[in-house]
Amino acid sequence: MSDLIDDPRMGANDPEFSVTEISGAIKRVVEGEFSNVRIRGEVGRVSFPRSGHVYLDLKDDKSVLSAVIWKGVASRLSVPPEEGMEVVASGRITTFGGQSKYQLVIDDIKPAGVGALMAMLEKRKAALAAEGLFDASRKRPLPYLPEVIGVVTSPSGAVIRDILHRLRDRFPRRVLVWPVAVQGDKCAPEVARAIAGFNEMTPGGALPRPDVLIVARGGGSLEDLWGFNEEVVARAAVASDIPLISAVGHETDTTLIDFVSDKRAPTPTAAAELAVPVRHEILAWVDQQGARLSHALSQSLGQRSQRVRDLSRAMPRVEALLDSPRQCLDVWGDRLPAALRHLVLRRKTFLVERVGTLRPSFLRTRIESETRRLGSLGPRLAPALSRGVGQDRNRFETLNTRLRADVLERDIQQKKRAFSDVARRFSQIATSEVAARRERLDALDRLRETLGYKKTLRRGYAVVREGDQLITTKSDASKAAHLEIEFKDGRMLLTRGATAAKAKKSPSTDDQGTLF
Repeated sequence: MSDLIDDPRMGANDPEFSVTEISGAIKRVVEGEFSNVRIRGEVGRVSFPRSGHVYLDLKDDKSVLSAVIWKGVASRLSVPPEEGMEVVASGRITTFGGQSKYQLVIDDIKPAGVGALMAMLEKRKAALAAEGLFDASRKRPLPYLPEVIGVVTSPSGAVIRDILHRLRDRFPRRVLVWPVAVQGDKCAPEVARAIAGFNEMTPGGALPRPDVLIVARGGGSLEDLWGFNEEVVARAAVASDIPLISAVGHETDTTLIDFVSDKRAPTPTAAAELAVPVRHEILAWVDQQGARLSHALSQSLGQRSQRVRDLSRAMPRVEALLDSPRQCLDVWGDRLPAALRHLVLRRKTFLVERVGTLRPSFLRTRIESETRRLGSLGPRLAPALSRGVGQDRNRFETLNTRLRADVLERDIQQKKRAFSDVARRFSQIATSEVAARRERLDALDRLRETLGYKKTLRRGYAVVREGDQLITTKSDASKAAHLEIEFKDGRMLLTRGATAAKAKKSPSTDDQGTLF
């Protein structure tokens, strides 16, 4: 028996498969057995390449299954998969021979119950809150009485009828409705496009831009309202320049757009109430203010009238005020004839005095003299004027030629260039001159140090002087009565004869000693 087992010829008749053939056989077996399966698991790694397909992993506590969502299916998903979300995926198991692995081709994927949706919603809410999109500081006040109201909702539902009915009861306004799908795959992109479209309208145009927006929908389950929890809708509401009221669901329903909107209404009817005031209340308030104004005006007029009457009683009578002016007028009236006669007499005397100097012969002589002078000046006037005008014209033309703007500008530019060139040359010359003088000074200082005797003294030599005379020989030193020796650290005075004993008594003296 063992010989049969060890026989190498056993199995020689089994068919041989190529790698591609065996991969295809396995693929057919797997796809035949698992052509339609539903798998529950947690989404692991998720990849969204530019091709539009979605690659992800489904896992539980023990195993991991690779999965793929083709582009056409991915575009129809109402809730895109996210890492950590528990889902139920439907599709078929297939193999990928290029990497010897099997994978799930997903035809449909949904969150595994409300808990998964709530977990994903909380995660998305935390991310948006971290960006500051929920801050109260960025929320804008609603206009008190908008002229145009934009409504984003379904045109066929009861929501738009409730809003229009409430607006008609409170304060009729012009309403623009942007029809959108309020649930399903198309809800989120259509709502986002509607908000952006209202913002792109021109104020005062043929289709005017709304002053306030209402995004409304009736109540429903979490899955029905999920389109208003999408990030694209929340960011469109944040980017809106028009104040926005969210009215999605009933009072207990909460979506992401409620947190980013400028005002949240519990119901669509309440959104209409927030958008406009009550017309009858405004009219009543206006009537009340008018009544208060009339009462205040009547009271003010009554007080002023009483004040005028009180002041009039304190004032004197008109007749008493006019008595003194009347008396003054009578006095001046009596004095007026005498004053007129006196004035006439003074004027007459003045004229008589002037008549004596104004004889006709004098006037004729004066007139003839002025006439001759004017006659002599007349012929000279025209040439003088012509000459003066010509001189002024020539001077003006000369100045005009010199004062042309382009000539002045060109001259200014030339002067600027010349000045810049002179300044640059002056700076270069000054810099080089200072450097040359500094080098020369340094060289002279080094020469002074080299030729001076100070360095010689530092090497151990000394200089002997007698007064101002330099002693260079022994015979000259023996003849000198006083010698002054200069060392590197000072000078010493030496005297002959009588000072020797004194020098011995004071050995600490620095500048005095004895001559041997």
